[in-house]
Amino acid sequence: MRTDSSYWVECGFRVFQAFPYHWLIRPSEKELTGLLTSHPAIGLRYSTPLDMPEGCLSYHAVFEESAYDVKKIGKKARYDVRLGLKSCEIKRISFEQLAQEGWWLQKDTLDRQGRNVTAAMESWKTLCRAAADLPGFEAWGALVGGRLAASLIAFQMGGCCYILSQQSLREFLLMRVNNALSYVVTQTMVSRPGVKGILYGLHSLDAPASVDEFKFRMGYTAKPVRQRVVFHPCLKPFFNRYSHAAVKRLLAWRPGDPTLAKAEGMMRFYLEGKRPLAKQQRPECLMDRIF
Repeated sequence: MRTDSSYWVECGFRVFQAFPYHWLIRPSEKELTGLLTSHPAIGLRYSTPLDMPEGCLSYHAVFEESAYDVKKIGKKARYDVRLGLKSCEIKRISFEQLAQEGWWLQKDTLDRQGRNVTAAMESWKTLCRAAADLPGFEAWGALVGGRLAASLIAFQMGGCCYILSQQSLREFLLMRVNNALSYVVTQTMVSRPGVKGILYGLHSLDAPASVDEFKFRMGYTAKPVRQRVVFHPCLKPFFNRYSHAAVKRLLAWRPGDPTLAKAEGMMRFYLEGKRPLAKQQRPECLMDRIF
């Protein structure tokens, strides 16, 4: 859907995310209320500048320099990249190959991260095949002996490239296939004419911090933003610290439940975003920043 400030995509049941992800938008309250009530939606999520009055202190994992090589990453990451490049072959792959082989990588990755797998293999295949003929989308793989060990889905929109989704098999992790894959794809994207930055993802509602720690070791930085969650006007009274505590208890009882994890994250971002910026709990990667 299109509104004055952005496009919006349904990323959960009646929950809409602003897209493109790298846009920092300033929608009016009238625009947000209109979007929430016209569909109807439960909630919205978008990124906005730090000087806006509401929104949870957050970040985008980005690389915004003009060149990328091993000098941009730490000593340990350099060793991992070199080991990975010796262990596997990095190349563009077809979305059909990703559809057929990538599900097992996705399933294994979600399991390692403690996130329950609810989607079916057919849903994964549908997603991959949907991207196959859309402009800007591409699939990359790290192959070991011809076998897909790690993969990712990337997207380019104008001067910004996205790494949207990355997955791998745990049996190949010690070969550092993820490091090699991220390194080659980042270097390739940075070298493209007109590319001004790469977005490796938003501060997640529910993913473990280790997911972004990997990105920072690979030379990406945390760009401070505010992520704002807005709920439907009729539902706002139900989203408070008491209901949030109840959802947290349910999540402790059913760890990894994707619906509960996303709901807890949405409520946490919503409640935190109403506090003054100086009093909000900072993500670890922003502890040394001055705002």
